[in-house]
Amino acid sequence: MNKAWINGCGLAAWLLGAVPAALAASAPPLSEVKVIKVQSASCGLEDIGAGQAQTACNHGGASIKVYVLEIGYGQNQPQATLDGFEVNGSRSPVCAFDNGNLTECSPGRKTVGSLYTFDLAGKQEGTFSFSNTSITAPRNTLSTQLYIK
Repeated sequence: MNKAWINGCGLAAWLLGAVPAALAASAPPLSEVKVIKVQSASCGLEDIGAGQAQTACNHGGASIKVYVLEIGYGQNQPQATLDGFEVNGSRSPVCAFDNGNLTECSPGRKTVGSLYTFDLAGKQEGTFSFSNTSITAPRNTLSTQLYIK
C-alpha cells in the first residue's frame, strides 16, 4: 500500500475521532424549576409570578394544564403530582436566542432546558408539586409547588 494513503487514512480517522469531543458540550446542571402558567377553560391562561404560592383564579373544568420550566438538564422522569397523585405530562426542549429570550428549539440552536406540560386529567384543585434531579454533577434535586384553586 502507498505510505501517503495510509497516512491520509490515519489522519482522517484521527479527525473523525476528534469531532464528537469537539462538538459535544457538557450538559449544564439544573439551575431552576418553576411553574410558569396554569391553563383552564374557566380562567384561560394564568401567568404565575416568582414566589406566587397559589393561583389567583379559581381554575376548574375537565382540562387544567400546568406548565413547568426547567433550566439545565434534568432526568427524563421527573416527579409531578397533584396532592400526592402522579400526573402525566410531556416534555419539549427550550432554547435561548443570543439576547437570552427562551424559545422553541430549531435545528442548530443550543438547548438550555425543558418545558413540561402536565394535564391534570379532570382533577379540580390541590397542591401541584414538581421535582427533578440533574443528570450532571452535582446531581442536585430542585423542586417547586403551587396550590391550584
